[in-house]
Amino acid sequence: MEINVVENVLKLNDEIAQLNRSMLRDAGTACLNLMGSPGSGKTLLLEKTLSALRDEMRIGVITGDLTTTRDATRLAAHCEHVSQINTGKGCHLDANQVRQGMATMPLDELDLLIIENVGNLICPIGFDLGQTVKVGLFSVPEGDDKPAKHPYVVLEAGVLLLNKMDLLPYVPFDMDLFLADIRAIREDVPIMKISAASGDGLDGWFNWVKRLVGSEVGELLET
Repeated sequence: MEINVVENVLKLNDEIAQLNRSMLRDAGTACLNLMGSPGSGKTLLLEKTLSALRDEMRIGVITGDLTTTRDATRLAAHCEHVSQINTGKGCHLDANQVRQGMATMPLDELDLLIIENVGNLICPIGFDLGQTVKVGLFSVPEGDDKPAKHPYVVLEAGVLLLNKMDLLPYVPFDMDLFLADIRAIREDVPIMKISAASGDGLDGWFNWVKRLVGSEVGELLET
């Protein structure tokens, strides 16, 4: 009797991710993979980040979306090197798509590559892109139960951001429950409360990014 063995469907993706990682390491370029739900504020956060840090470091952005180039157009106003990847019905970026985006970037001239993943807290988690670190973005209007419902973001992120803190007085949100759910999953992950719209808390985020870029990339790259 012949038994068919189906190999890990992520094997090819992981192999390409390792190639991406090697390219980033050779270029000395840090890379963060930003993941959050649609409407959580990823693009506005990146606009503010690029505007604040563009005089201190050289940054490139790969942004994923299903169909439009609207995010890339917004980010191009703040960054010279922007690559848009349209995934069609795909709910995440994969390592090969990121590799194609990297091919449009002068990696040797960049201090930081930011990947804005497709809006989703499920699909992107399982796909290694070769990034230095994953960043998880929650927002107040999504509700306080999101960490419990999406524990893998909590487990794999190097930092968690809670955005739209300016809306806290206007929507039901149990902060104690939100924080307790995160700590029940993982005790050591940093949590930052921010508002990309008002700017509150962004200095802490900017400093975190600067520490990432200033660190020894070879030590930080995920393996």
